[in-house]
Amino acid sequence: MTLRARLRAWSAAGWHAWRSSLQLRIGAITMLVAGVVVVVVSVVLFRQISGQLLEVKRDAAIDQAQSGVAYAQSQVSGIATGDAASVRSTLARTVRELQSRNGEAGNFDTVLVYRTGDTARPAASRPSLYPALPPELVAAVDGGAQVWQYASIPDGASGTVPTLLVGVPVPLDGQGGEQVDLYYAFPLDQEQETLSLVRSTVAISGIALTLFVVGIGVLVTRLVVDPVRRAASSAQRLAEGQLEERLAVNGEDDLARLATSFNAMADSLQRQITQLEGLSQLQQRFTSDVSHELRTPLTTVQMAAEVLHESRSDFDPHVARSAELLYAEVNRFESLLSDLLEISRYDAGAAELEAEPTDLGPLVRRVAADMSSLADRLGCRLEVRAPQRPVIADVDARRVQRVLRNLVGNAVEHGAGRPVELTLAANRTAAAVTVRDHGIGLTSEEAAHVFDRFWRADPARVRTVGGSGLGLSISLEDARLHGGWLQVWGQPDQGAQFRLTLPLNAGDDLTGSPLPLRPVVVRRRPDSRRPEGPR
Repeated sequence: MTLRARLRAWSAAGWHAWRSSLQLRIGAITMLVAGVVVVVVSVVLFRQISGQLLEVKRDAAIDQAQSGVAYAQSQVSGIATGDAASVRSTLARTVRELQSRNGEAGNFDTVLVYRTGDTARPAASRPSLYPALPPELVAAVDGGAQVWQYASIPDGASGTVPTLLVGVPVPLDGQGGEQVDLYYAFPLDQEQETLSLVRSTVAISGIALTLFVVGIGVLVTRLVVDPVRRAASSAQRLAEGQLEERLAVNGEDDLARLATSFNAMADSLQRQITQLEGLSQLQQRFTSDVSHELRTPLTTVQMAAEVLHESRSDFDPHVARSAELLYAEVNRFESLLSDLLEISRYDAGAAELEAEPTDLGPLVRRVAADMSSLADRLGCRLEVRAPQRPVIADVDARRVQRVLRNLVGNAVEHGAGRPVELTLAANRTAAAVTVRDHGIGLTSEEAAHVFDRFWRADPARVRTVGGSGLGLSISLEDARLHGGWLQVWGQPDQGAQFRLTLPLNAGDDLTGSPLPLRPVVVRRRPDSRRPEGPR
Protein backbone atom coordinates (compact mmCIF):
# COMPACT_ATOMS: atom_id res chain seq x y z
CA MET A 1 0.00 0.00 0.00
CA THR A 2 1.38 3.40 -0.99
CA LEU A 3 1.77 6.30 1.40
CA ARG A 4 -1.07 8.20 -0.29
CA ALA A 5 -3.37 5.20 0.04
CA ARG A 6 -2.47 4.83 3.72
CA LEU A 7 -3.11 8.51 4.35
CA ARG A 8 -6.45 8.24 2.55
CA ALA A 9 -7.39 5.17 4.61
CA TRP A 10 -6.34 6.85 7.86
CA SER A 11 -8.24 10.03 7.01
CA ALA A 12 -11.33 7.98 6.13
CA ALA A 13 -11.08 6.06 9.41
CA GLY A 14 -10.60 9.28 11.35
CA TRP A 15 -13.55 10.94 9.63
CA HIS A 16 -15.72 7.90 10.36
CA ALA A 17 -14.68 7.95 14.02
CA TRP A 18 -15.38 11.69 14.19
CA ARG A 19 -18.86 11.30 12.69
CA SER A 20 -19.82 8.20 14.69
CA SER A 21 -18.51 9.12 18.18
CA LEU A 22 -20.16 11.96 20.09
CA GLN A 23 -17.70 11.43 22.93
CA LEU A 24 -14.75 11.92 20.59
CA ARG A 25 -16.19 15.13 19.14
CA ILE A 26 -16.91 16.63 22.56
CA GLY A 27 -13.46 15.63 23.86
CA ALA A 28 -11.73 17.16 20.82
CA ILE A 29 -13.78 20.37 20.96
CA THR A 30 -13.19 20.66 24.72
CA MET A 31 -9.46 20.18 24.20
CA LEU A 32 -9.40 22.82 21.47
CA VAL A 33 -11.35 25.40 23.48
CA ALA A 34 -9.46 24.68 26.71
CA GLY A 35 -6.14 24.82 24.86
CA VAL A 36 -6.96 28.19 23.30
CA VAL A 37 -8.07 29.61 26.65
CA VAL A 38 -4.98 28.27 28.43
CA VAL A 39 -2.66 29.65 25.74
CA VAL A 40 -4.26 33.10 25.90
CA VAL A 41 -4.18 33.17 29.70
CA SER A 42 -0.60 31.87 29.76
CA VAL A 43 0.60 34.51 27.30
CA VAL A 44 -1.10 37.31 29.23
CA LEU A 45 0.19 36.00 32.56
CA PHE A 46 3.75 35.57 31.26
CA ARG A 47 3.78 39.06 29.80
CA GLN A 48 2.57 40.57 33.05
CA ILE A 49 5.16 38.66 35.10
CA SER A 50 8.02 39.50 32.73
CA GLY A 51 6.91 43.14 32.49
CA GLN A 52 6.73 43.57 36.25
CA LEU A 53 10.03 41.74 36.78
CA LEU A 54 11.83 43.94 34.24
CA GLU A 55 10.13 47.06 35.52
CA VAL A 56 11.41 46.38 39.07
CA LYS A 57 14.86 45.70 37.65
CA ARG A 58 14.78 48.92 35.61
CA ASP A 59 13.66 51.11 38.54
CA ALA A 60 16.36 49.67 40.79
CA ALA A 61 18.96 50.17 38.04
CA ILE A 62 17.96 53.81 37.52
CA ASP A 63 18.16 54.44 41.28
CA GLN A 64 21.61 52.78 41.31
CA ALA A 65 22.70 55.01 38.44
CA GLN A 66 21.45 58.18 40.16
CA SER A 67 23.40 57.24 43.30
CA GLY A 68 26.49 56.56 41.17
CA VAL A 69 26.22 59.94 39.45
CA ALA A 70 26.39 61.78 42.78
CA TYR A 71 29.48 59.85 43.83
CA ALA A 72 31.17 60.15 40.43
CA GLN A 73 30.55 63.91 40.41
CA SER A 74 32.33 64.29 43.76
CA GLN A 75 35.32 62.28 42.51
CA VAL A 76 35.88 63.89 39.11
CA SER A 77 35.23 67.53 40.11
CA GLY A 78 38.81 68.70 39.40
CA ILE A 79 39.77 66.15 36.81
CA ALA A 80 40.55 68.74 34.10
CA THR A 81 43.38 70.28 36.10
CA GLY A 82 45.38 67.12 36.25
CA ASP A 83 47.56 65.49 33.69
CA ALA A 84 46.64 62.42 31.65
CA ALA A 85 47.98 59.97 34.22
CA SER A 86 46.01 61.71 36.94
CA VAL A 87 42.86 61.54 34.82
CA ARG A 88 43.27 57.82 34.17
CA SER A 89 44.01 57.21 37.84
CA THR A 90 40.94 59.17 38.94
CA LEU A 91 38.67 57.42 36.46
CA ALA A 92 39.95 53.95 37.42
CA ARG A 93 39.60 54.68 41.12
CA THR A 94 36.08 55.99 40.64
CA VAL A 95 35.08 52.92 38.63
CA ARG A 96 36.41 50.62 41.34
CA GLU A 97 34.52 52.50 43.99
CA LEU A 98 31.33 52.47 41.98
CA GLN A 99 31.76 48.74 41.31
CA SER A 100 32.07 48.06 45.03
CA ARG A 101 28.76 49.75 45.81
CA ASN A 102 25.96 47.18 46.03
CA GLY A 103 22.34 47.93 45.22
CA GLU A 104 18.93 46.35 44.77
CA ALA A 105 19.52 45.96 41.04
CA GLY A 106 22.03 43.15 41.53
CA ASN A 107 25.38 42.63 39.80
CA PHE A 108 26.56 45.26 37.34
CA ASP A 109 29.50 46.63 35.40
CA THR A 110 30.40 50.31 35.05
CA VAL A 111 32.02 52.48 32.42
CA LEU A 112 33.20 56.03 33.07
CA VAL A 113 34.12 58.05 29.98
CA TYR A 114 35.96 61.37 30.06
CA ARG A 115 35.48 63.39 26.86
CA THR A 116 37.54 66.38 25.72
CA GLY A 117 36.51 67.53 22.30
CA ASP A 118 36.61 64.44 20.08
CA THR A 119 38.79 62.49 22.50
CA ALA A 120 37.20 59.88 24.77
CA ARG A 121 39.05 58.28 27.64
CA PRO A 122 37.04 55.34 29.02
CA ALA A 123 37.60 53.49 32.24
CA ALA A 124 35.59 50.26 32.59
CA SER A 125 35.26 47.43 35.06
CA ARG A 126 35.39 45.12 32.04
CA PRO A 127 37.50 46.18 29.02
CA SER A 128 35.14 44.71 26.38
CA LEU A 129 32.14 46.60 27.69
CA TYR A 130 32.72 50.07 26.25
CA PRO A 131 33.12 48.99 22.60
CA ALA A 132 29.91 46.95 22.90
CA LEU A 133 27.79 49.95 23.93
CA PRO A 134 25.12 50.74 21.29
CA PRO A 135 26.00 53.91 19.32
CA GLU A 136 22.52 55.37 19.77
CA LEU A 137 22.85 55.03 23.55
CA VAL A 138 26.25 56.75 23.53
CA ALA A 139 24.94 59.55 21.28
CA ALA A 140 21.95 60.15 23.57
CA VAL A 141 24.14 60.36 26.70
CA ASP A 142 26.58 62.69 24.88
CA GLY A 143 23.60 64.93 24.23
CA GLY A 144 23.00 65.24 27.98
CA ALA A 145 20.10 62.80 28.31
CA GLN A 146 19.64 60.02 30.82
CA VAL A 147 18.56 56.91 28.89
CA TRP A 148 18.21 53.17 29.36
CA GLN A 149 18.19 50.41 26.77
CA TYR A 150 18.13 46.61 26.48
CA ALA A 151 20.95 45.09 24.44
CA SER A 152 22.98 41.91 24.05
CA ILE A 153 26.47 42.47 25.45
CA PRO A 154 29.41 40.01 25.18
CA ASP A 155 29.94 38.17 28.45
CA GLY A 156 33.70 37.84 28.05
CA ALA A 157 33.38 34.29 26.77
CA SER A 158 31.97 33.17 23.44
CA GLY A 159 28.39 34.27 23.97
CA THR A 160 26.27 37.30 24.74
CA VAL A 161 24.05 38.15 27.66
CA PRO A 162 20.85 40.25 27.54
CA THR A 163 21.74 43.38 29.49
CA LEU A 164 19.97 46.46 30.79
CA LEU A 165 22.13 49.53 30.00
CA VAL A 166 21.67 52.83 31.82
CA GLY A 167 23.62 55.88 30.69
CA VAL A 168 23.73 59.26 32.52
CA PRO A 169 25.89 62.34 32.10
CA VAL A 170 27.95 63.46 35.14
CA PRO A 171 27.73 67.25 35.63
CA LEU A 172 31.10 69.06 35.96
CA ASP A 173 30.95 72.38 37.83
CA GLY A 174 32.53 75.35 36.10
CA GLN A 175 34.25 73.40 33.34
CA GLY A 176 33.67 73.79 29.62
CA GLY A 177 34.59 71.49 26.77
CA GLU A 178 34.90 68.49 29.07
CA GLN A 179 32.20 65.86 29.76
CA VAL A 180 32.02 62.73 31.87
CA ASP A 181 29.53 60.00 31.04
CA LEU A 182 28.61 57.15 33.36
CA TYR A 183 27.23 53.82 32.07
CA TYR A 184 25.83 50.93 34.08
CA ALA A 185 25.42 47.45 32.59
CA PHE A 186 23.08 45.14 34.53
CA PRO A 187 23.14 41.54 33.18
CA LEU A 188 19.68 39.99 32.89
CA ASP A 189 20.80 36.36 33.00
CA GLN A 190 19.14 35.76 36.35
CA GLU A 191 15.92 37.37 35.16
CA GLN A 192 16.15 35.29 31.99
CA GLU A 193 16.46 32.12 34.06
CA THR A 194 13.53 33.24 36.20
CA LEU A 195 11.41 33.91 33.11
CA SER A 196 12.40 30.54 31.62
CA LEU A 197 11.32 28.86 34.84
CA VAL A 198 8.07 30.81 34.81
CA ARG A 199 7.53 29.94 31.13
CA SER A 200 8.06 26.21 31.69
CA THR A 201 5.89 26.28 34.81
CA VAL A 202 3.08 28.07 32.98
CA ALA A 203 3.36 25.66 30.01
CA ILE A 204 3.29 22.54 32.19
CA SER A 205 0.45 23.94 34.27
CA GLY A 206 -1.47 24.84 31.11
CA ILE A 207 -1.04 21.36 29.62
CA ALA A 208 -2.05 19.75 32.90
CA LEU A 209 -5.07 22.05 33.18
CA THR A 210 -6.09 21.32 29.58
CA LEU A 211 -5.86 17.57 30.12
CA PHE A 212 -7.76 17.91 33.38
CA VAL A 213 -10.56 19.86 31.68
CA VAL A 214 -10.65 17.37 28.80
CA GLY A 215 -10.79 14.49 31.26
CA ILE A 216 -13.70 16.11 33.07
CA GLY A 217 -15.44 16.78 29.73
CA VAL A 218 -14.97 13.19 28.57
CA LEU A 219 -16.16 11.84 31.90
CA VAL A 220 -19.26 14.04 31.93
CA THR A 221 -19.93 13.20 28.28
CA ARG A 222 -19.62 9.51 29.00
CA LEU A 223 -22.12 9.82 31.83
CA VAL A 224 -24.55 11.33 29.30
CA VAL A 225 -23.61 9.30 26.21
CA ASP A 226 -23.70 5.85 27.83
CA PRO A 227 -27.45 6.04 28.61
CA VAL A 228 -28.07 7.38 25.11
CA ARG A 229 -26.09 4.47 23.65
CA ARG A 230 -28.08 2.02 25.72
CA ALA A 231 -31.27 3.67 24.51
CA ALA A 232 -30.05 3.43 20.89
CA SER A 233 -29.18 -0.27 21.32
CA SER A 234 -32.58 -0.95 22.89
CA ALA A 235 -34.31 0.95 20.08
CA GLN A 236 -32.42 -1.13 17.51
CA ARG A 237 -33.40 -4.37 19.24
CA LEU A 238 -36.96 -3.11 19.41
CA ALA A 239 -36.87 -2.40 15.66
CA GLU A 240 -35.57 -5.93 15.07
CA GLY A 241 -38.70 -7.36 16.66
CA GLN A 242 -37.73 -7.78 20.32
CA LEU A 243 -40.87 -6.09 21.59
CA GLU A 244 -40.11 -6.91 25.25
CA GLU A 245 -37.02 -4.66 25.24
CA ARG A 246 -37.14 -1.96 27.92
CA LEU A 247 -34.76 0.56 29.53
CA ALA A 248 -33.85 0.66 33.22
CA VAL A 249 -35.10 3.83 34.92
CA ASN A 250 -32.68 5.27 37.50
CA GLY A 251 -33.43 8.50 39.32
CA GLU A 252 -35.68 11.36 38.24
CA ASP A 253 -33.43 13.38 35.93
CA ASP A 254 -33.76 14.02 32.19
CA LEU A 255 -32.22 10.65 31.31
CA ALA A 256 -34.69 8.91 33.58
CA ARG A 257 -37.55 10.74 31.87
CA LEU A 258 -36.07 9.68 28.52
CA ALA A 259 -36.05 6.04 29.66
CA THR A 260 -39.61 6.36 30.94
CA SER A 261 -40.79 7.84 27.63
CA PHE A 262 -38.96 5.13 25.70
CA ASN A 263 -40.61 2.39 27.76
CA ALA A 264 -44.02 3.99 27.27
CA MET A 265 -43.41 4.15 23.53
CA ALA A 266 -42.28 0.50 23.49
CA ASP A 267 -45.42 -0.55 25.41
CA SER A 268 -47.62 1.32 22.96
CA LEU A 269 -45.81 -0.18 19.96
CA GLN A 270 -46.06 -3.67 21.42
CA ARG A 271 -49.79 -3.30 21.96
CA GLN A 272 -50.40 -1.91 18.49
CA ILE A 273 -48.21 -4.49 16.76
CA THR A 274 -49.90 -7.30 18.68
CA GLN A 275 -53.29 -5.94 17.64
CA LEU A 276 -52.18 -5.60 14.03
CA GLU A 277 -50.79 -9.14 14.02
CA GLY A 278 -54.06 -10.41 15.39
CA LEU A 279 -56.03 -8.49 12.78
CA SER A 280 -53.70 -9.72 10.03
CA GLN A 281 -54.07 -13.32 11.13
CA LEU A 282 -57.83 -12.88 11.33
CA GLN A 283 -57.88 -11.35 7.84
CA GLN A 284 -55.73 -14.14 6.43
CA ARG A 285 -57.89 -16.78 8.08
CA PHE A 286 -61.03 -15.09 6.80
CA THR A 287 -59.66 -14.91 3.25
CA SER A 288 -58.58 -18.55 3.34
CA ASP A 289 -61.86 -19.76 4.81
CA VAL A 290 -64.03 -17.74 2.46
CA SER A 291 -61.97 -18.83 -0.54
CA HIS A 292 -62.35 -22.49 0.39
CA GLU A 293 -66.04 -22.13 1.19
CA LEU A 294 -66.70 -20.42 -2.15
CA ARG A 295 -64.95 -23.15 -4.11
CA THR A 296 -67.84 -25.67 -3.94
CA PRO A 297 -70.73 -23.35 -4.90
CA LEU A 298 -68.55 -21.74 -7.54
CA THR A 299 -67.93 -25.13 -9.14
CA THR A 300 -71.69 -25.72 -9.33
CA VAL A 301 -72.32 -22.28 -10.77
CA GLN A 302 -69.46 -22.75 -13.24
CA MET A 303 -70.93 -26.06 -14.47
CA ALA A 304 -74.33 -24.41 -14.96
CA ALA A 305 -72.73 -21.49 -16.77
CA GLU A 306 -70.91 -23.89 -19.12
CA VAL A 307 -74.18 -25.65 -19.94
CA LEU A 308 -75.90 -22.35 -20.68
CA HIS A 309 -72.91 -21.14 -22.70
CA GLU A 310 -72.91 -24.27 -24.87
CA SER A 311 -76.64 -23.94 -25.49
CA ARG A 312 -76.64 -20.21 -26.20
CA SER A 313 -77.43 -20.76 -29.88
CA ASP A 314 -80.89 -22.00 -28.88
CA PHE A 315 -81.69 -18.85 -26.90
CA ASP A 316 -82.95 -15.48 -27.92
CA PRO A 317 -80.15 -13.04 -28.73
CA HIS A 318 -80.41 -11.12 -25.44
CA VAL A 319 -80.53 -14.34 -23.44
CA ALA A 320 -77.56 -15.74 -25.40
CA ARG A 321 -75.59 -12.56 -24.62
CA SER A 322 -76.44 -12.93 -20.93
CA ALA A 323 -75.19 -16.53 -21.03
CA GLU A 324 -71.89 -15.36 -22.55
CA LEU A 325 -71.45 -12.64 -19.90
CA LEU A 326 -72.30 -15.10 -17.15
CA TYR A 327 -69.72 -17.59 -18.45
CA ALA A 328 -66.99 -14.93 -18.72
CA GLU A 329 -67.62 -13.45 -15.28
CA VAL A 330 -67.78 -16.87 -13.63
CA ASN A 331 -64.38 -17.71 -15.16
CA ARG A 332 -63.01 -14.37 -13.98
CA PHE A 333 -64.38 -15.01 -10.52
CA GLU A 334 -62.74 -18.46 -10.55
CA SER A 335 -59.40 -16.85 -11.46
CA LEU A 336 -59.76 -14.33 -8.60
CA LEU A 337 -60.62 -17.13 -6.20
CA SER A 338 -57.55 -19.11 -7.29
CA ASP A 339 -55.36 -16.07 -6.70
CA LEU A 340 -56.87 -15.55 -3.26
CA LEU A 341 -56.21 -19.18 -2.37
CA GLU A 342 -52.62 -18.84 -3.57
CA ILE A 343 -52.08 -15.68 -1.50
CA SER A 344 -53.58 -17.36 1.55
CA ARG A 345 -51.12 -20.25 1.16
CA TYR A 346 -48.24 -17.76 1.11
CA ASP A 347 -49.62 -15.95 4.16
CA ALA A 348 -49.96 -19.24 6.02
CA GLY A 349 -46.45 -20.32 5.03
CA ALA A 350 -47.88 -23.40 3.31
CA ALA A 351 -46.47 -22.71 -0.17
CA GLU A 352 -43.97 -25.38 -1.23
CA LEU A 353 -41.38 -25.26 -3.99
CA GLU A 354 -41.25 -28.27 -6.31
CA ALA A 355 -37.88 -27.52 -7.88
CA GLU A 356 -36.30 -29.64 -10.57
CA PRO A 357 -33.70 -28.99 -13.29
CA THR A 358 -35.44 -27.05 -16.05
CA ASP A 359 -34.25 -25.56 -19.34
CA LEU A 360 -35.47 -21.97 -19.16
CA GLY A 361 -35.14 -21.33 -22.91
CA PRO A 362 -38.05 -23.53 -24.01
CA LEU A 363 -40.06 -22.32 -21.00
CA VAL A 364 -39.70 -18.67 -22.07
CA ARG A 365 -40.62 -19.53 -25.67
CA ARG A 366 -43.64 -21.52 -24.47
CA VAL A 367 -44.88 -18.51 -22.48
CA ALA A 368 -44.46 -16.29 -25.54
CA ALA A 369 -46.41 -18.78 -27.66
CA ASP A 370 -49.22 -19.00 -25.08
CA MET A 371 -49.51 -15.20 -24.91
CA SER A 372 -49.28 -14.65 -28.68
CA SER A 373 -53.07 -14.69 -29.17
CA LEU A 374 -53.49 -11.91 -26.60
CA ALA A 375 -50.63 -9.95 -28.18
CA ASP A 376 -52.17 -10.32 -31.65
CA ARG A 377 -55.52 -9.13 -30.38
CA LEU A 378 -53.91 -5.95 -29.00
CA GLY A 379 -51.65 -5.43 -32.04
CA CYS A 380 -48.46 -6.22 -30.18
CA ARG A 381 -45.47 -8.30 -31.30
CA LEU A 382 -43.55 -10.54 -28.88
CA GLU A 383 -39.78 -10.79 -29.39
CA VAL A 384 -37.73 -13.47 -27.61
CA ARG A 385 -33.97 -13.31 -27.20
CA ALA A 386 -32.41 -16.41 -25.64
CA PRO A 387 -29.00 -18.08 -25.90
CA GLN A 388 -28.64 -21.18 -28.08
CA ARG A 389 -27.08 -23.22 -25.28
CA PRO A 390 -29.40 -24.61 -22.59
CA VAL A 391 -29.92 -22.59 -19.41
CA ILE A 392 -30.56 -25.20 -16.73
CA ALA A 393 -31.83 -24.03 -13.34
CA ASP A 394 -33.42 -25.74 -10.35
CA VAL A 395 -36.86 -24.09 -10.44
CA ASP A 396 -40.54 -24.85 -10.08
CA ALA A 397 -41.50 -24.60 -13.74
CA ARG A 398 -45.20 -24.00 -12.98
CA ARG A 399 -44.47 -21.01 -10.76
CA VAL A 400 -41.84 -19.51 -13.09
CA GLN A 401 -44.23 -19.87 -16.00
CA ARG A 402 -46.95 -18.14 -13.98
CA VAL A 403 -44.59 -15.26 -13.19
CA LEU A 404 -43.65 -14.80 -16.84
CA ARG A 405 -47.28 -15.00 -17.98
CA ASN A 406 -48.20 -12.24 -15.52
CA LEU A 407 -45.28 -10.07 -16.66
CA VAL A 408 -45.96 -10.58 -20.36
CA GLY A 409 -49.69 -9.98 -19.95
CA ASN A 410 -48.96 -6.81 -17.99
CA ALA A 411 -46.48 -5.62 -20.66
CA VAL A 412 -48.88 -6.37 -23.53
CA GLU A 413 -51.70 -4.49 -21.84
CA HIS A 414 -49.61 -1.38 -21.19
CA GLY A 415 -47.33 -1.61 -24.26
CA ALA A 416 -49.54 0.60 -26.46
CA GLY A 417 -49.19 -1.86 -29.35
CA ARG A 418 -45.42 -1.65 -29.44
CA PRO A 419 -43.13 -4.71 -29.33
CA VAL A 420 -42.59 -6.51 -26.03
CA GLU A 421 -39.12 -7.98 -25.62
CA LEU A 422 -38.33 -11.11 -23.59
CA THR A 423 -34.61 -11.59 -22.91
CA LEU A 424 -32.99 -14.60 -21.23
CA ALA A 425 -29.37 -14.65 -20.00
CA ALA A 426 -27.29 -16.56 -17.46
CA ASN A 427 -23.92 -16.57 -15.76
CA ARG A 428 -22.24 -19.11 -13.51
CA THR A 429 -24.59 -18.61 -10.56
CA ALA A 430 -27.85 -17.04 -11.77
CA ALA A 431 -30.30 -16.78 -14.65
CA ALA A 432 -32.42 -13.74 -15.46
CA VAL A 433 -35.41 -12.95 -17.69
CA THR A 434 -36.40 -9.38 -18.53
CA VAL A 435 -39.76 -8.33 -19.97
CA ARG A 436 -39.51 -4.93 -21.66
CA ASP A 437 -42.33 -2.82 -23.08
CA HIS A 438 -42.30 0.63 -24.66
CA GLY A 439 -45.67 1.83 -23.45
CA ILE A 440 -46.90 4.32 -20.88
CA GLY A 441 -44.15 3.56 -18.40
CA LEU A 442 -44.08 4.04 -14.65
CA THR A 443 -43.43 6.92 -12.30
CA SER A 444 -41.17 6.38 -9.28
CA GLU A 445 -44.24 6.40 -7.00
CA GLU A 446 -46.02 3.80 -9.12
CA ALA A 447 -42.89 1.62 -9.23
CA ALA A 448 -42.81 1.64 -5.41
CA HIS A 449 -46.38 0.24 -5.23
CA VAL A 450 -46.58 -1.90 -8.33
CA PHE A 451 -46.21 -5.16 -6.32
CA ASP A 452 -48.78 -4.19 -3.68
CA ARG A 453 -51.93 -6.29 -3.46
CA PHE A 454 -54.95 -4.86 -5.31
CA TRP A 455 -53.05 -1.64 -6.00
CA ARG A 456 -54.13 0.31 -9.07
CA ALA A 457 -52.93 3.75 -10.16
CA ASP A 458 -56.44 4.68 -11.27
CA PRO A 459 -59.18 2.37 -9.95
CA ALA A 460 -61.71 3.94 -12.34
CA ARG A 461 -59.81 2.74 -15.41
CA VAL A 462 -61.15 -0.39 -17.11
CA ARG A 463 -58.56 -3.09 -17.71
CA THR A 464 -58.49 -4.54 -21.21
CA VAL A 465 -57.03 -7.87 -20.11
CA GLY A 466 -58.82 -8.25 -16.80
CA GLY A 467 -57.25 -9.79 -13.73
CA SER A 468 -57.56 -9.83 -9.98
CA GLY A 469 -54.94 -7.24 -9.12
CA LEU A 470 -52.95 -9.94 -7.36
CA GLY A 471 -50.85 -11.15 -10.30
CA LEU A 472 -47.70 -9.13 -9.57
CA SER A 473 -48.01 -9.76 -5.81
CA ILE A 474 -48.14 -13.52 -6.43
CA SER A 475 -45.26 -13.22 -8.88
CA LEU A 476 -43.15 -11.48 -6.25
CA GLU A 477 -43.93 -14.24 -3.74
CA ASP A 478 -43.04 -16.90 -6.35
CA ALA A 479 -39.68 -15.18 -6.96
CA ARG A 480 -38.95 -14.99 -3.23
CA LEU A 481 -39.89 -18.65 -2.78
CA HIS A 482 -37.11 -19.47 -5.27
CA GLY A 483 -34.66 -17.24 -3.38
CA GLY A 484 -34.72 -14.84 -6.35
CA TRP A 485 -35.52 -11.22 -7.17
CA LEU A 486 -38.38 -9.60 -9.04
CA GLN A 487 -37.61 -5.95 -9.77
CA VAL A 488 -39.03 -3.18 -11.93
CA TRP A 489 -37.70 -0.14 -13.75
CA GLY A 490 -39.84 2.45 -15.47
CA GLN A 491 -39.97 6.00 -16.79
CA PRO A 492 -43.07 7.90 -17.93
CA ASP A 493 -43.54 7.58 -21.73
CA GLN A 494 -40.42 5.38 -21.96
CA GLY A 495 -41.93 2.06 -21.00
CA ALA A 496 -41.05 -0.33 -18.24
CA GLN A 497 -38.89 -3.38 -17.68
CA PHE A 498 -39.39 -6.18 -15.15
CA ARG A 499 -36.46 -8.43 -14.27
CA LEU A 500 -36.77 -11.90 -12.76
CA THR A 501 -33.48 -13.25 -11.37
CA LEU A 502 -33.21 -16.85 -10.11
CA PRO A 503 -30.29 -18.86 -8.70
CA LEU A 504 -29.20 -21.76 -10.90
CA ASN A 505 -28.90 -24.02 -7.86
CA ALA A 506 -31.76 -24.10 -5.36
CA GLY A 507 -30.77 -22.63 -2.00
CA ASP A 508 -27.88 -20.50 -3.31
CA ASP A 509 -27.76 -16.80 -2.44
CA LEU A 510 -27.85 -14.29 -5.27
CA THR A 511 -25.02 -11.78 -5.53
CA GLY A 512 -25.90 -10.24 -8.88
CA SER A 513 -27.92 -10.57 -12.06
CA PRO A 514 -26.76 -11.39 -15.61
CA LEU A 515 -29.01 -8.66 -17.05
CA PRO A 516 -29.21 -4.96 -16.11
CA LEU A 517 -32.43 -3.70 -14.58
CA ARG A 518 -32.30 -0.43 -16.51
CA PRO A 519 -32.40 -0.88 -20.30
CA VAL A 520 -29.24 0.12 -22.11
CA VAL A 521 -31.14 2.01 -24.83
CA VAL A 522 -34.33 3.92 -24.06
CA ARG A 523 -36.48 4.70 -27.07
CA ARG A 524 -38.66 7.77 -26.75
CA ARG A 525 -42.11 8.03 -28.17
CA PRO A 526 -42.43 11.60 -29.50
CA ASP A 527 -46.18 11.45 -30.17
CA SER A 528 -47.14 9.60 -27.00
CA ARG A 529 -49.90 10.54 -24.67
CA ARG A 530 -49.65 8.73 -21.39
CA PRO A 531 -53.07 7.45 -20.32
CA GLU A 532 -53.81 6.98 -16.68
CA GLY A 533 -54.09 3.51 -15.25
CA PRO A 534 -52.48 0.72 -13.32
CA ARG A 535 -49.79 -1.67 -14.38
